[in-house]
Amino acid sequence: MEGRVKEVAVEEAEKIKSMAIQAARSGAYFYPIRGILYFISHRALWKPLTSKLVPSLTLGTAITVGMFVVTYVPQVAVLAFTQGPFAAISGAILVMSESSELFTILSKTFLIQDALVDTFDATLVTKDTTDLVASGRQIKSGNDAVAKLGKMIKQPFAKFAPKALIRYLMYLPLNFIPVVGTVMFVILQGRRAGPAAHTRYFQLKGWNSSQKEKHIQEYQAPYTSFGIASVLLELVPVASILFSFTNTVGAALWAADMEKGHISEHGTSPDLREKAKKAE
Repeated sequence: MEGRVKEVAVEEAEKIKSMAIQAARSGAYFYPIRGILYFISHRALWKPLTSKLVPSLTLGTAITVGMFVVTYVPQVAVLAFTQGPFAAISGAILVMSESSELFTILSKTFLIQDALVDTFDATLVTKDTTDLVASGRQIKSGNDAVAKLGKMIKQPFAKFAPKALIRYLMYLPLNFIPVVGTVMFVILQGRRAGPAAHTRYFQLKGWNSSQKEKHIQEYQAPYTSFGIASVLLELVPVASILFSFTNTVGAALWAADMEKGHISEHGTSPDLREKAKKAE
């Protein structure tokens, strides 16, 4: 029995190692960075964010401060038993992750979900993939990408996904494993966040569940790579609201590359693949 357990553990480790190599080589982790740069250089995309900025910052600040005041010390005290001197750092990451998850649930349920959909759709419009957007909403005439967005034909994806919260709670205990556990926690969160970033794209494509699963399975490593980068950005207290929008822009840029066929066998654009090679 012990031998079998070791064999399974080795197999899983090899799978994770292989996926990590593929994820790094895909260069998909550059899309969230590209999203930041594209967002900064396209002022029209700021409108959905600015309309929700004040209430979102207020909510994000209140959640982050409240979580650190109430939960940081108790969690560090518990982590100290398993992580020793690393408890303070792991505790901070854990509280930031919890704050980010709580902010994501509340903000996307009550504040920014429609604004994120507008940002995604507007980015696709700026990348000359208007026909794809037109399958999910009316398109008006004009030059302003956001102003061209009309009434939605296909309603946005679900604002609250209980499964995502359940998975998050299941992964939380990993943080009690020194260093490696926290890394695994971020990777697993990224594995979920990657495909979730393209939910609107799948909706606009009109794909059914089997089509989505086939696509996600084919590009699992790139999606994990994208997801890890976006999760890490959204861990930043308060600024997570900004990165929620820039990550959405990055996801839309990736979707536009997919739609135009500007991707390699690794699921990303060739220029990002070259950047990934240089980084190796």
